[in-house]
Amino acid sequence: MSAMVREVNENDFEATVLQSDRPVLVDFWASWCAPCRALAPRVEAVAARRADARVVKVDVDQNPRIAQRYGIRAIPTLIVFHHGREAERLLGAVSEAEIELRLDRQLGATLH
Repeated sequence: MSAMVREVNENDFEATVLQSDRPVLVDFWASWCAPCRALAPRVEAVAARRADARVVKVDVDQNPRIAQRYGIRAIPTLIVFHHGREAERLLGAVSEAEIELRLDRQLGATLH
């Protein structure tokens, strides 16, 4: 995991994600998930470019209550949270461009 992507858990999810003053991209993943491992470099690349958003990972095996709370049924799942609520959801090994688009949409909503 890169320095730009932080692991969060049930102890700090609310403070880090729900109370953030900027959009937060949450990567729901597990170590045994091959598509999750394939997506990780894309998520890290987005994190390295985006000072205007926070990027974190939640291991669904270690944090089942968070996964259940947000209805994570398949991984990888990416959720963009904004102002404490789910704003965007992406399923599967999506492209960097698609992740950026979803973040841009939320940042655009802030500017208008």
